[in-house]
Formats: sequence, structure tokens, C-alpha cells
Amino acid sequence: MTAHTAAKDQRFLVFFDFDETIINENSDDAVVRALPGQQLPDWLKNSYREGHYNEHMQKVLAYMADEGVTEDSIHSVVEKIPPAPGLLNLFQYLQSHQQDFEIVVVSDANMYFIETWLERAGVRHLIQKIFTNPASFDATGRLVLLPFHSHSCSRCPNNMCKQMILREYLASRQKKCGGSPFQRVFYIGDGANDICPSLALGPRDTAFPRRDFPMHRLLLRMQQSQAAKFKANIVPWVSGDDVVDCLKTIMAER
Repeated sequence: MTAHTAAKDQRFLVFFDFDETIINENSDDAVVRALPGQQLPDWLKNSYREGHYNEHMQKVLAYMADEGVTEDSIHSVVEKIPPAPGLLNLFQYLQSHQQDFEIVVVSDANMYFIETWLERAGVRHLIQKIFTNPASFDATGRLVLLPFHSHSCSRCPNNMCKQMILREYLASRQKKCGGSPFQRVFYIGDGANDICPSLALGPRDTAFPRRDFPMHRLLLRMQQSQAAKFKANIVPWVSGDDVVDCLKTIMAER
């Protein structure tokens, strides 16, 4: 084995969710602050159907455009969303070990919100790939949102199965490297839709659920009922520093 492939095999892959993981709130909720009254009318709130969140957000963005909300005001609100506690420290740590970590964002938010925020935070260059719903402004100044893909997973919303994304990404990286490209995979999230991708992790991998958020509560329930199904290690986090501590331990072990 050449030194080059050995170095490749040392890589760790980190998957990040975006809403309430990298940032400290939901970007779809935050953007509503750009509206003149800073809230949605009840008829629009009540039009949401379970599993069809992407379609609901398309309606919200269309309504915002109709109300005269500009790209500048959306941009400005998104940039101001605070990071989750300790998350910038975590990015700083990953930046100082760039040769060891490959970073991917997988989120049911959208490309415009995510790129805007990451650029402002000065961490966009650290991210190898972003998997999210496409979104861009059209000629009329409306932010047009599209679904990411379609799939047949019964656990996930109709526009995104994160496990499918994770598996396809690992397979494509493996093909490129001619073998297993990563020693370990880490998944950092908070929500119910972060459970499905975590089920694809192996015994050497780690799921980092945000403590007391839906992902954490669901994993605790799974551990109690059917432990065999979940293979990865589970390390809950309150701050990005908790993740840094765990990664430091793993780095020291190899």
C-alpha cells in the first residue's frame, strides 16, 4: 500500500445537519422575520400537511414574495441566525485537522439559506459537499424552492431521505478511492429525520444527537426497545465542544 492510499484511508467523514445543529434555530422559521408583521397568517400555517414540508415552504416563500419581501432582507435575516453553542469551535477544530476530516452537510433546508449562512460564518470552504433542496431567486425576485429528490423510504419526508444520500455518497467516495475511503463516519444532528441516516452507520461510527432534541429522544427509545438495530456509538451533545472532546479522543487512539 502506498503512502498516498494510506493517507486517504485515515480520513474521517463528518455529516452535519444544518437547522438546529449548525445554526441554533430553524432557518425556515427564522426567515419569517423578514415579513413586515414577522409572522405567517393562520391560513398558511394551517395548510401544512405531514410529510409535505417542502411543498409548504414553497408556499411560504411565494407568500413572502407577494408581501414584497426582497432578496436583501431574506439574506440579512439568514446571516444573523446564531450558530448553535460551540459549533464555531467545532469548525475551528475541524479546520485545524483538515487533512483528517471530510465535511458534508445534509439538510432539508435549502441551498440559498445554507450557503448564505456558511459564507457569512467564514466556514463555507471547509464543506466538501452540500446536499439540500435547490433554491434560487427567479426574475420576479421570488425564492423558488424545489424538492431534492424522490425516494421510496417510508420513514422520511417525500422530498428527502438522508440515508439514501449518505449511502450514495459513501459508495461514490469508495469507488474513487478503490476501497474503503473512511475509517469512521460521524453524523451530527438534532431532528427526527436524522435517525434514518444514522441507521446506516456501523459499529465504528458515531451518531451525535443534540441532547433533549427529537433525534436524541428517539435514539433513547430505540436503545430501550431494539438495541440490536442501531449499530453506531451514540454521543449526545449540548455544545460543539462536546463533539470536539470526542473527536480528540478518537484522534488520539488511532
